Amino acid sequence: MRSWCKAGWWGGFGIGFAALAVVGMAGVPTYAIDVKLTLEEAKKTLAAGREPMEKANTSDDVKKLLQQAALATRVGADPEKDPCGASAVLRTKRYWLESFGRKEATESKKQKTEVRMPDEKIQKYLDMPNLEMEVQLCGDDEYFAEGVQVAFQQGSKTIKPIDVSPAEKGRKNEGKGPAYRSRFTARFAYDSFAPNAKTKFIIFFPDGKMTEFEADLSKVK
Repeated sequence: MRSWCKAGWWGGFGIGFAALAVVGMAGVPTYAIDVKLTLEEAKKTLAAGREPMEKANTSDDVKKLLQQAALATRVGADPEKDPCGASAVLRTKRYWLESFGRKEATESKKQKTEVRMPDEKIQKYLDMPNLEMEVQLCGDDEYFAEGVQVAFQQGSKTIKPIDVSPAEKGRKNEGKGPAYRSRFTARFAYDSFAPNAKTKFIIFFPDGKMTEFEADLSKVK
């Protein structure tokens, strides 16, 4: 069995695989957001991501698998029904681990040997203190999302992120609604919010406008 460190591609994986690592996995039991996971639970989550990918034999199988997984940790608008509705993908610990499980399967097929994530790398993700969230929204010009901010509201408490990445330049929207779509990433400290509570997501634009939507975090694994 080869570990990722020995395989030589671990270093660039976190960035390179993010585009492929569509959240969740069809057929996997739903869990609330788990802030604390044991190493044993982490390995089960890796397997939950790995095993369906091992059974995917064609590019169509892989595409279908990822499409089925796409909504597992997305909150807000369903992009299939409302392509320009505000939504967010919550990159939880289980999200990352299932993503890495799919990569284990992909690399095992490519290298024709069993490839597994080393325990020390698994522990790195178990120790992550922050929830990463990618927000997608639409607007009328390429720079509509410049300077946008986001916060959680739980009851009377407003939770702000520890950092927010600059929003992407808007890409042409081929569907109905506003002409452009953009996305940005924010990180929230796990110890700053209740990870299983009903939550309002509030997006603030520099011109004073706001967009908001509600989500039940207890339904996100």
